[in-house]
Amino acid sequence: MATGTEEPSLTVDELAARAGVTVRTVRFYSTRGLLPPPEIGPRRVGRYGSGHLSRLALIEELQHQGLTLAAIERYLHRLPPDLNPHDLALHRALVASWAPDRAEEATLEQLERRAGRPLTEDDLDRLAAMNVLERGEDLPQATYKVDPTILHLGIRLLDVPVPLETLRQARAVVLEHTRATAKELTRLFQSQVWGPYRRRENDPDQVESMRQLSAHMQPLVVQALVTAFQRSMHEELKATFADE
Repeated sequence: MATGTEEPSLTVDELAARAGVTVRTVRFYSTRGLLPPPEIGPRRVGRYGSGHLSRLALIEELQHQGLTLAAIERYLHRLPPDLNPHDLALHRALVASWAPDRAEEATLEQLERRAGRPLTEDDLDRLAAMNVLERGEDLPQATYKVDPTILHLGIRLLDVPVPLETLRQARAVVLEHTRATAKELTRLFQSQVWGPYRRRENDPDQVESMRQLSAHMQPLVVQALVTAFQRSMHEELKATFADE
């Protein structure tokens, strides 16, 4: 199981604090094979990396979806062994698409503990621009609504030299086009699926078919969008930087 390309640098206590779990939980997952073993450093101290963090986040999301420990083990064992932290984060995002939006409230101290670093006002602005967190008007000062699905990715991107205004513009582009896609897909679904169904809604077989379609449509669409975006981005970058 991959642990990422960067050098492992976290002790088990630091890993637990960053992931928002207990040290006992980390060790339990390790004994069940859900986490790869740490690298052993000087003085026989185990060191963990970003891959461990991403895997813990994926396990947490699978638990939120109601999977049993045995089901989580089966899910993780089916994953390719060479997944990097970004691949694991993508898996978590796809798993999270099965559930309604879920935000968690966190104080600045809790955020910094999860981040493993102090967070400046600029850091908080950048996380807000990436839609990782928002300052709720009805919440106490220094309390935030946090999207746990992308928190770890947002923290990692804080050190990427991208201007704040660029992040805001990128977010606007994503929102504009995803809303347009959602609108067009809804129109297509309404005209070609929902309409014919309404004319046959007394048919028990049609009712069950619609229930199954509704249950599976969202994650399939999300996965299709992510795959299409990855391929399009790869082609655009390849064309843009071909000469270099």
